[in-house]
Amino acid sequence: MEIVFRSAKMAKTLGDERRLNAEYGQQAKAIRLRMAVLEAAPTLATVPTMPPPRRHQLKGDKDELFAVDLKHPYRLVFRPHPDAPRREDGGIDLDKVTCVEIVSVEDYH
Repeated sequence: MEIVFRSAKMAKTLGDERRLNAEYGQQAKAIRLRMAVLEAAPTLATVPTMPPPRRHQLKGDKDELFAVDLKHPYRLVFRPHPDAPRREDGGIDLDKVTCVEIVSVEDYH
């Protein structure tokens, strides 16, 4: 899949190993691995739902977002980009998501 970033700053940080290590420390390796999984997947449906990386859709006020596990309790949070393709029932059609936007690295629990 194609990966884009919420901001230019995030793109610089996650795209540069030195900056990534400085900003995220022990999470940096997991972030690189999860981004590689996302890049290698042809669609969001093919990103594994079993750990690791455990792709999952978020709920509540984040129900249009997805995440993959990093080092507990952190997650790499992303959304379909530019808009989420829909199934007839209104859910997101994961087989048609070919680009994601990285939104954050966070502990949302």
